[in-house]
Amino acid sequence: MMGLVAGFPVGAFAAPTLVPELPPVAQLTPGNGTPIEVRTLDPALGDPLAASVTAGALDGHFVPFVARGSHFLTAPLWFRLPALGRATADAAGRIPVLLVRAGMDQRVQVFARRDGESLSLTPATVVPQFGGAEDTVFVLPPGLDPGEPLYARVVREGHASADVHFTTSTLDRTLAVASVHQRIIALVFGALMAMALSTLLVRFVLTDRLYPLYGTFFSLQALYLVYFSGQGFHWPILSLARPVSSYAWNVPVAIAAAAGSLFVREFANLRLFSPRVYRVFGWLAVAFVVLAIANVLRAVPELSPVIAAIGNLMFLGSAIFTLIVSYLAWRSGNRGAGWFLVAWALLFIFQILTALRLLYARADDAQGLLYYGLAPSMVAAAVLIALGTSDRVRAQSLALTEAERRAQTDPLTGVLNRRSLIERLDAASMRAQARGLPLSVLFIDLDHFKQVNDTFGHAAGDACLSGIIAPIQSELRISDVIGRYGGEEFVVILSGADAAAAQPIAERICRRVSEVRIAGFGAPIHLTCSIGVASSDTLGVWGQHLIAHADTAQYAAKRSGRNQVQLAAALAA
Repeated sequence: MMGLVAGFPVGAFAAPTLVPELPPVAQLTPGNGTPIEVRTLDPALGDPLAASVTAGALDGHFVPFVARGSHFLTAPLWFRLPALGRATADAAGRIPVLLVRAGMDQRVQVFARRDGESLSLTPATVVPQFGGAEDTVFVLPPGLDPGEPLYARVVREGHASADVHFTTSTLDRTLAVASVHQRIIALVFGALMAMALSTLLVRFVLTDRLYPLYGTFFSLQALYLVYFSGQGFHWPILSLARPVSSYAWNVPVAIAAAAGSLFVREFANLRLFSPRVYRVFGWLAVAFVVLAIANVLRAVPELSPVIAAIGNLMFLGSAIFTLIVSYLAWRSGNRGAGWFLVAWALLFIFQILTALRLLYARADDAQGLLYYGLAPSMVAAAVLIALGTSDRVRAQSLALTEAERRAQTDPLTGVLNRRSLIERLDAASMRAQARGLPLSVLFIDLDHFKQVNDTFGHAAGDACLSGIIAPIQSELRISDVIGRYGGEEFVVILSGADAAAAQPIAERICRRVSEVRIAGFGAPIHLTCSIGVASSDTLGVWGQHLIAHADTAQYAAKRSGRNQVQLAAALAA
């Protein structure tokens, strides 16, 4: 968004101002877009020769022209424009130009008179406009006969979708506005396609259906915008779609709406929160696909406005329905729906405004809303939806991490359960063997634990098991691991520690446990433990064999009076 704003010249937001001392033809419409009142040749005369028209022989047969609906006219049209004054550049060097707006499938010719002879004006450039319209720019050269009118001939060569009208301006203003509009579309198209392609590539890493739907939706939105604005028909590769004209934007936007419907129901997780609404969005997607097919198969030109109106009403209705559903789902506690509501509110506002505007006006008459409203809102929506998708993936990742943690830990004490402990021990043994380092295991068993349960109850026993974890962990390093092996038995894995290093750690743990007092169950409960120590450097074994040796040493510690540490001895051959 900052890039878009930075790319706009300051003058692009300023209101058009009158240019002083312009030639009379430019003063007819001083850059405010108001069409020139022209007259058209009586259709009964057909398509006469240019020489007879420009000579003025048929001036009496020109009738008032109504621009609205003129794109339906298939016969060649002749127009008579107001008489010219001196068509020369002003003191500031501004060159007066005539702008003829027509469909991109309509060929435009403009004739003037100089020294009494007919002169065909050469187009300086063509400026694309929304809705398949184009402004053909004609420079008004010096030396034209003053007081003589201009004549224009417009020939329809294909499917026209824009009404014909004429305005005047100056070349510098026309090119400045055209460059701003081209920059807006290029930036928006580039941003949307970059984000869409990025998410499509993410699909190779993550299997979530959100990513292909996101990429499909915004890539089709980008194509819709670039063709609907007319810019795409003048770009390399994209210009290949010029023969299909309006199909180039009607079909992508309908398919984009179908992809958007599928994206919404996945993004808001409606399958879980509201299966009925989930199915409604599925039928909406089918309806938009049918709309795309209707645009492709339409054969009667008179039905085009009807199909377009139906499409605008569908976009309007689906936008309002989606906002309502998202709001209700958010109120019900659906975090994804809340993100969606915030992220797409801006886009939907401009989509609704655009749909309402296009219901009673042509696209080439709503350029301000389309260039400065709809186009930037698409980029904003893409960015916000990407953030919302990232938040959804983050929430799923946290939920998965929490599920993995619960699957790996003992629910009572919070340390590793037996299965995870064995997996960690096997992995630690492989690393230690590969690096030539020792590995030690401590087998800790609480003394007289059955007596505690029988005397104080199982709740007291659970409190004892939880109460010794913190004292044990206070003597361990970050790389050490503790897990509950079963009942009142715990195993500690000491990576990189030999027997000489493991024994002092076990002695400190034994002392820490003997200092624990569990209160709240009558008299304070005094705890002690017996610990067996087994090390790979003295025994030459790894993995669960270390646990077996440490368990044997622990039993020896109990037989020796409990509350002590016993080193495992190597077994005789």
